Amino acid sequence: MRIVQKLILVVLLSSVNGFAQNKELLYDFYEIPQSLMINPGVKTAQNWHAGIPVISGISVQGATSGVTVNDLFANDGIDFTTKVQERLLDVMKDKDDFSSTSQIEGFTVGFRGRNRPDDYYSFGMYGEMDVISYWPKDLAILAFEGNGGSNIGRSFDLGDLNIRGEMVNVFHFGINRKVGPDLTLGARAKIYSSIFQFQSINNSGSFVTTQGSNNIYESSINADMELQTSGVKGFYDIVEEDTDTTRKDVTDLFTERVLLGGNLGLGLDFGFSYELNPQTTITGSVLDLGFIYNSKDVWNYTFSGSTTTDGISVFLPDDIDDVDNNLWQELIDEIDEALPHGENQSSYISWRPVKVYGSIRYDFGEGGRPLLENCGCAVNTVRGNNRDYYRNSIGGQLFMMKRPKGVQAALTAFYQRRFGRTVSLKTTYTIDKYSMTNIGLGANFQMGPVNFYVLADNLLSYSNVADSHYASLQFGFNIISWNNN
Repeated sequence: MRIVQKLILVVLLSSVNGFAQNKELLYDFYEIPQSLMINPGVKTAQNWHAGIPVISGISVQGATSGVTVNDLFANDGIDFTTKVQERLLDVMKDKDDFSSTSQIEGFTVGFRGRNRPDDYYSFGMYGEMDVISYWPKDLAILAFEGNGGSNIGRSFDLGDLNIRGEMVNVFHFGINRKVGPDLTLGARAKIYSSIFQFQSINNSGSFVTTQGSNNIYESSINADMELQTSGVKGFYDIVEEDTDTTRKDVTDLFTERVLLGGNLGLGLDFGFSYELNPQTTITGSVLDLGFIYNSKDVWNYTFSGSTTTDGISVFLPDDIDDVDNNLWQELIDEIDEALPHGENQSSYISWRPVKVYGSIRYDFGEGGRPLLENCGCAVNTVRGNNRDYYRNSIGGQLFMMKRPKGVQAALTAFYQRRFGRTVSLKTTYTIDKYSMTNIGLGANFQMGPVNFYVLADNLLSYSNVADSHYASLQFGFNIISWNNN
């Protein structure tokens, strides 16, 4: 029973805040080198680029499809228990999720081939953390209301418990190639070095209380549940020992796993950009087609079986007089014995969350000459009708991501405006399960060779972030060369 209690606690704690992975502002913002990371086939105009280590690409995004922090903790005079009932239990569904994703670039470098100027190579390293937990609706109701009263006869679904998380370091190498005057293709290979991973995503079972024959009520439980972990126990054991070298030991283990000392995996990204005509371009990409084989520091917890119990039988007056009786513990022991829960160290495969992007854009407003001329590359010399001549772009984008309970999708409309080579602005309006009023703004600044960008989503929520269902911020610094000097 302890594993169920621990899993419920983890889910409830992770519900405080959440993040999502859509980077609609960065997608196809080709003036920013990091756009290569979400479409290996994006247009590349620079001769080479190098990110400033650690601060070349930092992104954090926050979202919740259900309750917000303000809904529960606002000082509005409403009793907290009432808020939980009316704003949490009565409203949220089992497909509402709380997810968190953050990413930081260790380093990134890109350069154009000297003998093949149509090829642009890039490589680097970044770290990513991703956690998602779905709202365990039935278990939350069971914990809050109990199994009595109106819940007699109700079957509570144990499969509502669904959580997955990981921290991974990624080494990558990509090739971006202009294969013709209209088409650019790209691919990226990845090596994943897992720092830790955990998942409990294929649970099933039920808990129901009915009228009893030997007692007033009887409860039946049927469970097939498992929590798989890799890399977690190593950190837990170090912290549990609590010695003078605990901090150093944690740092050493973390560093070892960052540098390919953890569980390893492989992945691929693909992307393209295709000009339908001089002013219309379609793009698409598929990211993180990959897996991690978890065989080191694996510790799995299982909870399976079925049983029916009449609960506690009280014999009067003997049990009333015996204040030291252990009836509750006997009940727990009975359930534990009937429902075997165990531990194992079986290896398992964890699949990366696959992401798909697509877009169509229309460019207009000729600038009179290429905005990125003299780049020292073949991109602008093959034909004179690419979109570097246009100062304005409008279009739409689609984002889809595979999650444990289905596909998460978002639809975005955007407008982009370029002011010479110095400044480029992009504004977006996105609709997804988290928000219907998500307006974002991104800015890219080119000051000589120094590139700085900042991208922020859901600007209307910034007056009260605690009441927001979505917030996002990305920024970074790069050095870019537009010519052969």
